[in-house]
Amino acid sequence: MDWASVFENTIRAAFSANAIVYAMIAIGLNLHFGFTGLLNFGQVGFAAVGAYGMAISVTYYGWPLWIGILVGIASAVVLALLLGLPTLRLRADYLAIVTIAASEIVRLVVNAPELRDFSGGVDGLFGFNSAFADLNPFVLDATYGFGPLTWRGNDVWFVIVGWISVLVVAALTFLLVRSPWGRVVKAIREDEDAVRALGKNAYVFKLQALVLGGVIGGLGGILLALNKGSVNPQDFQTQVTFIAYAVVIIGGMGRVFGPIVGSIILWAILAFTGAFLREATAGSDPLIPSGIIASGDVGVTRLMLVGLLLVLLMAFRPQGMFGKREEMALDAS
Repeated sequence: MDWASVFENTIRAAFSANAIVYAMIAIGLNLHFGFTGLLNFGQVGFAAVGAYGMAISVTYYGWPLWIGILVGIASAVVLALLLGLPTLRLRADYLAIVTIAASEIVRLVVNAPELRDFSGGVDGLFGFNSAFADLNPFVLDATYGFGPLTWRGNDVWFVIVGWISVLVVAALTFLLVRSPWGRVVKAIREDEDAVRALGKNAYVFKLQALVLGGVIGGLGGILLALNKGSVNPQDFQTQVTFIAYAVVIIGGMGRVFGPIVGSIILWAILAFTGAFLREATAGSDPLIPSGIIASGDVGVTRLMLVGLLLVLLMAFRPQGMFGKREEMALDAS
C-alpha cells in the first residue's frame, strides 16, 4: 500500500479544478436554497447557459473572450427571469419541477443535430479559450507548487484564477447576506408570510436571489469551460446539480464559506476512496481480495462509500460540518 501516493492524490484533488468549479456552482445554489429557501433542482442549467453563452460568442461570432463572459452572465440572468417570473409566486415544488426540466431542455437543445453548426451538437465547441491561455504567465512544461500541491504550468494558471474567483464571489456573497437585503431573504426562508406582513415584496426579493444565484452558477459553467477548453452537453447533466447539493450539505447550508469547504472535503473524499481502493485491490496479493471488491469495481464502490458517508452525515449532523440547525431550509415553502 503506497500511502504517500494516496494522500498526495487526496490533497491535490481537494484543491483541483473540479473542486473550484463545484465550489462556484454550489455558492450560487447556497444563495438559492441555503439563504432564500428556493428549491432549485436545475442549477446545472445556469452553468450550461453561462458556458455556452461564452463559447458561442467567441467561436461562432468571433467576439473577444471578455465579451463572451459577459454574454454568459447575461444568459444566466435571462434564464433566471424566464424561470422565476412565472413560478416564484407559487409553491416551492413548482420551482423545483420547472428548474430541473429547464436544465434538461437547455442540454437537449444544445445537443440537437439541427444546431450542430451553432452549438456544436453532440461534439460541443472547442478553441474558444485561447485568449485565456495566452494570459498564462507560467511555463507550460514546468512544475509549480510544493509538496503534493503541484501542477503543470498549463494547470496552475487555472487553479490560481479559479480559486481567486471563488474567494471573490464568496466575499461578495458574505457582504450581500450581511446587508439589509440579505436579512430579508433569510427572513423569507424562515417565514415568507411574516415578511409580506411587514410590507416587503417577497416575490421581488426571491426573483433577485434567483438571478444572483443563477449568475454565480453561470460563472461556474464559464470556469468549467475555460479549464477544459471545450463545452459538451454531457458536461451538464442533472447529477451536477445534486453533487452541488452534496457540497452545500457537507459544508453547511446557509453558511457563506460552506460550499468552498464542502467542495474541498467532497473531492478529497472521492480522491481518497478511489486511490485507496485502487491500491488495496492491485497486485498479486491485494489487501482486499478480489472476491470482495474486484479492481474493475473500484469506481462504483467509491461512489457507494461516499453515499454512505453522506447518509451518516445527514443522520448525525444534518446541518453539515460548519452549519447551524437554524440555518437549514429543508422545509422550504
